[in-house]
Amino acid sequence: MRGLVRLLKRGQILGFSKQNNHCFIFAASRTVSFSSNPFTSLSKSFPVSSSSSQSTIWNPFQGQRRTMFIQTQPTPNPASLMFYPGKPVMEVGSADFPNARTAMNSPLARALYGIDGITRVFYGSDFITVTKSEDGSWDFLKPEIFAAIMDFYSSGQPLFLDSETAAAKDTAIHEDDSEIVAMIKELLETRIRPAVQDDGGDIVYRGFDPETGIVKLQMQGACSGCPSSSVTLKSGIENMLMHYVPEVKAVEQELDAEDEDATVAGQMD
Repeated sequence: MRGLVRLLKRGQILGFSKQNNHCFIFAASRTVSFSSNPFTSLSKSFPVSSSSSQSTIWNPFQGQRRTMFIQTQPTPNPASLMFYPGKPVMEVGSADFPNARTAMNSPLARALYGIDGITRVFYGSDFITVTKSEDGSWDFLKPEIFAAIMDFYSSGQPLFLDSETAAAKDTAIHEDDSEIVAMIKELLETRIRPAVQDDGGDIVYRGFDPETGIVKLQMQGACSGCPSSSVTLKSGIENMLMHYVPEVKAVEQELDAEDEDATVAGQMD
């Protein structure tokens, strides 16, 4: 909750505690290992096979074992987990893959969607947020996700097959933007987006209606489908934008097709 706590530091609005903010470490060698406490001995191991020269296996000539460490961090959304590969992920912006079809341009996202139980993949600057289905178990999914990330970085493949579609700068200020829109974009980029990304997600600017004063935003990554996303949107983002830009009267969330289907299904249940 680092990002939201910083964003909402004026009040204890969100009911989350830092006590569950454990850190998991994956050592990519002959075994996949992780622990809820990085300063204690690793408690579980799962066999992994990898032939990549960058995968960390025993070197008979040097007698040394190189390792790739992947840290994980929980998010406010219990269905999403952040994975830190220890290497840059997105050089600019972020990328969201709400379904397997949208992941076809990224070898890593495509590999992650190949794991049964994965429902969403999101790239940040130095992390990958993976969202699972309700019946999925992190105990079974994490070793497969670790292996997929390790195999990708060992392969030398580009993150995107088409670099032109890598990242969209929704908050880029254009010449035809009004002063109000420019201020909204600057606040989103410099103050709000870093806080939201700390929790494994992102926000995308979708527009501003000067007649109603409504700002349209889309939540991505761990923030999409998160139980606290509406609180974040109203009590955090909306309050900040209304404080600095008096012309803003409200902030509304724009849902993608997957989020709309999930909302309808939840209402039917």
